[in-house]
Amino acid sequence: MFHGPSIDEFFPEVLFSLGPIPITRIHLIQFIATLAVVLVFWLGTRRMRVVPGRFQSLTEMGLDFVRVNIAEDLLGKKDGARFLPILTTMFFMILFMNLTGIIPFLNLAGTAIIAVPLLLAVVSYVTFIYAGVKKSPKNFFKNSLFPSGVPPFLYIIVTPLEFISTFIIRPITLTLRLLMNMMVGHLMLVLFFSATQFFLFTMGGWWSALAAGSLAFGLAFTVFEILVAVLQAYVFTILTAVYIQLAVAEEH
Repeated sequence: MFHGPSIDEFFPEVLFSLGPIPITRIHLIQFIATLAVVLVFWLGTRRMRVVPGRFQSLTEMGLDFVRVNIAEDLLGKKDGARFLPILTTMFFMILFMNLTGIIPFLNLAGTAIIAVPLLLAVVSYVTFIYAGVKKSPKNFFKNSLFPSGVPPFLYIIVTPLEFISTFIIRPITLTLRLLMNMMVGHLMLVLFFSATQFFLFTMGGWWSALAAGSLAFGLAFTVFEILVAVLQAYVFTILTAVYIQLAVAEEH
């Protein structure tokens, strides 16, 4: 009998506990992704050379991508340098955890449970608030909730909408966008490859032709998931940079 993907896969059994903290398969995947990030950048920067080798070049290309295309492009050199560490950490943490979803024997993104996207959204939210208050302690909240150019009698409508969209909707959408993309991607991959196994080994015969089709779709969707993994890391990080840019804008 064919068993399709289930939401239960995102609630795995506890493997062991570290004190009061239960550790599941997803937590182990998150640990592996975190160690991979640290290892890659340690290896890429431990012996810096004027004429870089291939691995150092790749590492520098990744760092320059975040610095030039996200931080400096949106925030300028000064503010870009200030917030570059948090934007770089955010981008590569999301990227590596997303990519675990297509790695054999892991097969699940570290961002496919709400804890990680929510934590990153909280970090993004706190950074946005900090940047705005630091830039303009007296006017940040006032200008956010009472935008200039609006007739005073409309503030009774505009201010609640601004509060909801700016201070509530942003962290929620950041969390759900990343979470849902990773969950759906995992479910689709499981569906294609489970169908391949079912048609090939359970049904057999002419059903094997369908197995070839589902396998082809699975492989194609795996390539697509790599693109999604990179894109979601980019979108989350660039939206964080956009929020910071809005917070430090001159009108605040």
